[in-house]
Amino acid sequence: MKNANKKIKPEVLGLKEYALQPHRASIKINQNENPWDAPDRIKSETLKRIEARQWSRYPDFVAFDLHAKLARFADWTPDGMIAGNGSNELIQALLMVTIGPGKRVLICEPTFALYRQITTVLGGEIISAPVKKDFGFDAHAISDAMRMFNPVVTIICSPNNPTGQVIDAEALSSILRQTSGLVVIDEAYHEFADQSVVPCLRDHENLIVLRTFSKAMALAGLRVGYLLAAPDLTAEIKKAVLPYNLNAFSQAAAEVAIELYETDLKPLVKRIVAERERVFSELQNIAGLTPVRSRANFMIVHSVIKPQVVFEELLRRDILIRDVSSYPMLADYFRLSMGRPDENEKVLAGLREIFESAATASTN
Repeated sequence: MKNANKKIKPEVLGLKEYALQPHRASIKINQNENPWDAPDRIKSETLKRIEARQWSRYPDFVAFDLHAKLARFADWTPDGMIAGNGSNELIQALLMVTIGPGKRVLICEPTFALYRQITTVLGGEIISAPVKKDFGFDAHAISDAMRMFNPVVTIICSPNNPTGQVIDAEALSSILRQTSGLVVIDEAYHEFADQSVVPCLRDHENLIVLRTFSKAMALAGLRVGYLLAAPDLTAEIKKAVLPYNLNAFSQAAAEVAIELYETDLKPLVKRIVAERERVFSELQNIAGLTPVRSRANFMIVHSVIKPQVVFEELLRRDILIRDVSSYPMLADYFRLSMGRPDENEKVLAGLREIFESAATASTN
């Protein structure tokens, strides 16, 4: 096996795989999923359409119907769009056609770890611009890094995972004007912020926007994402996308979700946002915890107890959260996704118990 490993790129051998520990719990708030399942109307209509098609036939080579619906939904042109097997596939395709040895990617850390992972596998170099102490994006740090390192691609997750911050429109416009490189805005959580940079696509040909159906659209199990960019750009990125990358079931479900978004899904988004604000307020009343305000469906929380200990104590209570203490700047933080109101109450009760017990123990 050691001899076989000699054929693997040294950059890959030095990486840890992107993986989650196989923990299970009744209350699962570790992956930023929608706590409500896809509504029954979406499921039943999707099944009806799938039953009517021939399963022995490939899905559409190009998802024309889905692209047309996405174009109306996102207010962008169908030929400037790629639907994919989750937005992760499209991040990979984009980097495959732009990054190789000697090419640089600029990211703002802490952020989604997969950007670094894929860049490193492709032999590229990651440049990291720090965020501010309050976790907001630092436009000056980004601009300085662009001037110094001239990255081929800059990736900004907005709202950012795991911090929940959004980039200011004026700052983004300045960044786009000063670089000849590509600027990618990952909008996986934009519905919860009620903010999007898609209108900027008309003025900036170097802008690329990524979105997903996994969060607000409640289809994480079906893996659907999409990319928006200038048609000339999408024509090149498509060259790295595998044929028939999006199966027929996922295409149909995505089409139905778009059709029923306003009536069936948007109300769930509003409930999640309301829960985010309520949980933020409640956490402020627990001594030893300091939540960070978020524009996504999750938030990070500073803890005076080690995050690993909080993780284990909540897991004993059948609650699964995300320990993000290995991320830059987040040594004392964990992340909570928003669950349903009853789930969030159990999370809050568990945290009160853990921190009250710790406070009592410290005074004895």
